[in-house]
Amino acid sequence: MEESKFMRTSEKFNELIDQSDFISRDLSWLKFNERVLDQARDPNRNLFDRLKFLAITASNLDEFSSIRVGSLYNYLDYGKERVDYSGLREVPFRKTLLKALQQFVTEQNRLYKEELLPLFKERRCIIATMGDLQEEEKKKVSDYFDRTIYPMLTPMLYDYTHVFPVLLAKVLIFGVITQTKGTTNEEDRKLSFVQLPLNLPRFYVLERENEILFLPIETIVKAFIKKLYRNVDIVSTNLFRIIRNGDFSLEENDDMEVDFIDEIKQKIKNRRLGRVVKVEVEQDVNDDLLSLLKKRWEIDDYNVYRSAGLIDYTCFWQIVKHSEFKDQIPPLHPPVPPLSLGRERITDIFEMMRERDILLHHPYNNFEPVLQLLEQAAEDPNVLSIKLTIYRLAKNSRVTEALLTAAENGKHVAVLFEVKARFDEENNIREAQRLQKAGCFVIYGIGLLKTHTKLLLIVRNEGEKVVRYAHLSTGNYNEDTARLYTDIGLLTTNEEYTYDISEFFNVITGHSLPSDYRNLITAPRQMRERIIDMIQNEAKNARKGLPSGICIKINSLEDRAVIDELYKASQAGVPIELIVRGICCLRPGRVGLSENIRVRSIVGNFLEHSRIYYFHNQGDPLVYGGSADVMVRSFDRRIESLFILVDERVKQETILMLAYNLKDNVNSYELREDGTYEKCRVATGDEEEFDIHKAFFEVKPNDVKKARLFDTRENYACSDAPEIPAEANPADAAE
Repeated sequence: MEESKFMRTSEKFNELIDQSDFISRDLSWLKFNERVLDQARDPNRNLFDRLKFLAITASNLDEFSSIRVGSLYNYLDYGKERVDYSGLREVPFRKTLLKALQQFVTEQNRLYKEELLPLFKERRCIIATMGDLQEEEKKKVSDYFDRTIYPMLTPMLYDYTHVFPVLLAKVLIFGVITQTKGTTNEEDRKLSFVQLPLNLPRFYVLERENEILFLPIETIVKAFIKKLYRNVDIVSTNLFRIIRNGDFSLEENDDMEVDFIDEIKQKIKNRRLGRVVKVEVEQDVNDDLLSLLKKRWEIDDYNVYRSAGLIDYTCFWQIVKHSEFKDQIPPLHPPVPPLSLGRERITDIFEMMRERDILLHHPYNNFEPVLQLLEQAAEDPNVLSIKLTIYRLAKNSRVTEALLTAAENGKHVAVLFEVKARFDEENNIREAQRLQKAGCFVIYGIGLLKTHTKLLLIVRNEGEKVVRYAHLSTGNYNEDTARLYTDIGLLTTNEEYTYDISEFFNVITGHSLPSDYRNLITAPRQMRERIIDMIQNEAKNARKGLPSGICIKINSLEDRAVIDELYKASQAGVPIELIVRGICCLRPGRVGLSENIRVRSIVGNFLEHSRIYYFHNQGDPLVYGGSADVMVRSFDRRIESLFILVDERVKQETILMLAYNLKDNVNSYELREDGTYEKCRVATGDEEEFDIHKAFFEVKPNDVKKARLFDTRENYACSDAPEIPAEANPADAAE
């Protein structure tokens, strides 16, 4: 009876979701993580590559549970009303979302046990149990426990004389039920918790002549846990792991300048004590333990995830990175020279930038020119100042070192350091304080806005004039992620760009209101309105029978106002191509609403991170790159920027990027009207595989010239695009 009622309720919820013209942000994100999991399913990848993607899905899910499920509980716990894009209110949406998350975890477990685990043996490695060990190996493990693990373990008793302990998120924890030796009285039972140390490897590695054993730390602790509980009987020992609410919002503060950093630090501490939103447990968990945890944390079965394999698949990074298997992950293709340069090594980056605008496409092009620009500026006696926005940095960052060198050399260095970059707060505060101590002018964000834009400005005295050099980007100043994320960056001395960036820095570092920027669109000032204006212009042209078209490549599409305008443009007859890697709340292909909209997502070896906006504009296209996705937070709660591409050669290169994204049939998934995604397949016949994560390494100048969007010659803006310089052909490059 209860099950029948649940099914009827679930069907009602699904009907409401299907009727909505918008797709739920959170359910759409889950579809994205399913596409990542699809990489782990791919039999054409080897075991270690598949384990890498399984680990990524686990890490993604941890963050989603902490932030997005945590955010939902902010409404539930404080009685706030919330209506999801799906049309569901907060209570029924919780059940719908958590049920979908349960199904995802079930598929993770199935994939691991049925498809991946059987492959370990042929790769000469084993996820070991104590029963797999030889006597000599058991002695090594016993010594490891006694000397290393045992001193770090602390049983924490919970009873009427001991308060419930603070258990950490994302840590493996044993719940241990004990009773006095020889007694059968259940009232005599006691519960304690043992947290496994975070600073020890998840696996103890044992190497044999022909195979490697990876013995989980929880297996070791469970085997020797009696050493922690002498002269009592252990009734049950169960492993579990929790995720806490990590979502927080900065509050208005009358004394923001003084207390801002302290508030950030306090919020980070509070994240460790947030309410529990997820509990991962073993399949055969003790019922009494589970009941107590659910009651203590005010959760129910929707929040409990039973693991049929290992708990926390992020542990597979240790195996993937093991020296024996590091060559099993497909190597990264070496970067190729940018088409605008034609060579990798640059003697004088300033001289090269004065000659022409240079478009960088990472990771296909090296991030080195950006680092060289900073490092050369730091040492150049003619450089007067460096201004930069920082959102996320690499570990051992060359960017930080260049800025420190510049400050030591007496240059004016101004850095807008976003200390609210989620999960990078502590690192950013530490790096910002290093710069501040060296004499850099550091701005810790702008009030409640998060600074997400990526801009660099260098001012150099060149005799009779002062020249400004700029870098505008879609990605972070992070040399590590630049090898794995697709982004574009523009190196330029064009005075219209450099004037705008100077104005921008004056606004954020002082008390200034900008006049209209020439080549920038910024948020929160005007971005939503300007994007809507350009969409409406395409719709107007379509109604007049004029050529039209919109192609946008972004990470996330969520802003309702922009989606509504895209729907109207579709109804006016505008062909719309959207390349949205992750969240997409727009529903394509619905009759009378969005027949002319196609949405695809590209998920593969590189993380698609670049944002590019194309508006056909009657054959004189407007093309923008920048930091902003189409999200409410991007338009209203972040400092963002989009930069128009004015150089025809650079613009044409960017059009090629979009055209290749639309041509890909290896990494692409198409969004259907019902919210599901279908993997694009190579059609039968003459069609060949087209993998953009390979094709962009092989681009030639002639490919750029031939690139088309909205493919009729009379529509096409760049059929007469200027020639790319002969020296820019990588095949002809001298170096």
